[in-house]
Amino acid sequence: MDESHLEHLAGHCAELIAARRFGDLRTLLLGQELPDVADLIVELGSDNEAVTFRLLPKDRATTVFELLPFEAQESLLRSLGDEDVARILDDMSPDDRTELLGELPGLVTKRLINLLSPEERDVATRLLGYPEDSIGRLMTPDYVQVKPHWTVHEALEHLRVYGRDSETLNVVYVTEQGRLVDDLRMRELLLTEPGNLIAELMDRQFVALSVDGDQEDAVSEFRKHDRTALPVTDRDGILVGIVTVDDVLDVAEEEATEDIHLLGGSQAFDEPYLAIRVGTMVAKRLPWLVLLFFGQMLTATAMAGFEDALSQALVLALFVPLIISSGGNSGSQAATLIIRALTTGEASLRDFWRVVGREAAAAGIIGLILASLGFARVALGEAFGGGFGDTWFLVGITIAVSLLFVVLWGSLVGTILPMLLQRLGADPAASSTPFVATLVDVTGIVLYFSVASVVLRGTLL
Repeated sequence: MDESHLEHLAGHCAELIAARRFGDLRTLLLGQELPDVADLIVELGSDNEAVTFRLLPKDRATTVFELLPFEAQESLLRSLGDEDVARILDDMSPDDRTELLGELPGLVTKRLINLLSPEERDVATRLLGYPEDSIGRLMTPDYVQVKPHWTVHEALEHLRVYGRDSETLNVVYVTEQGRLVDDLRMRELLLTEPGNLIAELMDRQFVALSVDGDQEDAVSEFRKHDRTALPVTDRDGILVGIVTVDDVLDVAEEEATEDIHLLGGSQAFDEPYLAIRVGTMVAKRLPWLVLLFFGQMLTATAMAGFEDALSQALVLALFVPLIISSGGNSGSQAATLIIRALTTGEASLRDFWRVVGREAAAAGIIGLILASLGFARVALGEAFGGGFGDTWFLVGITIAVSLLFVVLWGSLVGTILPMLLQRLGADPAASSTPFVATLVDVTGIVLYFSVASVVLRGTLL
């Protein structure tokens, strides 16, 4: 639903609420797709959200609640009575409920858990007992399992009885004494003879996630195996739940958001941008900016070390921004490419020398092209405006060689630093592009004036 239509529809709903025409509002809501209803509730705001939500049938209300962003869910929980809250939480899928309860303050979570039915309370407590970023927090215990000695007919009958509560029926899991031994696609059951045994369909080849594993591992496995769901086992191989692709997509989005924030030189935000307090935003951004500020002070210190050279050849100062920006830009480009490749699994630490070789080759070619442009700038400046004097050729060589070296150096720094951080167990995105650019700025100054002192010795210097 586009934004203008959403605003118009929300205005109409507000008018119906004000006129107490709840029957017409209910009819309108029933005619909308569930994601659009969720957007509509968010647009209506806290004044009308509870009234609108209560008009939804039970089955639609739970699904709509799961589609709401966390802030809207929290606001709605405050607006509803305990009976309504208990019904919603009981009907929510365990994985979505765990995510919600894990985001709320401890006292609120405790109160909501106490509203659950005994059975659902046990499930919620068990899932919340796993570490915050573990796969156990993502999984749901709602799945269907069959036994190897069953016939296909018996398995399908079992699915008809118990499959309604399953998160997905695309895959059926085969267990022996609780231990996962295989997974079967539903089409395998539907396309075989009803009298065949489940054991005859098994090859005992399957992919499973560890309940204690990191959620990022789940993203990698889903991407690698192209699945809509994967089983989760404990250390003994006991099947304890499944993770579905919708939950993994949420994790992937959070990871991508965190990496983008880090690449921009900021700590990752835990809330949507418009929901973050100004003080929190300052606290997240200021440390990086202070660090980069002191880093840039090193650039001034480096230039002060070449004060004599600058006083003898002021022309060198004209090209300082060109040199340091070229190095910083090349480093930022390389860092962005490498961080993305590491994140998506396109490259790994095993590819270190291959990656460095590729970046060195690319940076060498780019550096030569920029070096040629830098020399051409000096030559054209001398031809049409003068100002470089008889030493224009040597100045052009200085600029060209410096550009080649600083681009090559910047690219190598932007390549090696993320891989080094990953080797040390840190997030590669922590080597954010501003940090790489600052580091290359400082070293670029040293490279530039070192080249100048060699090429221009005996002339300008």
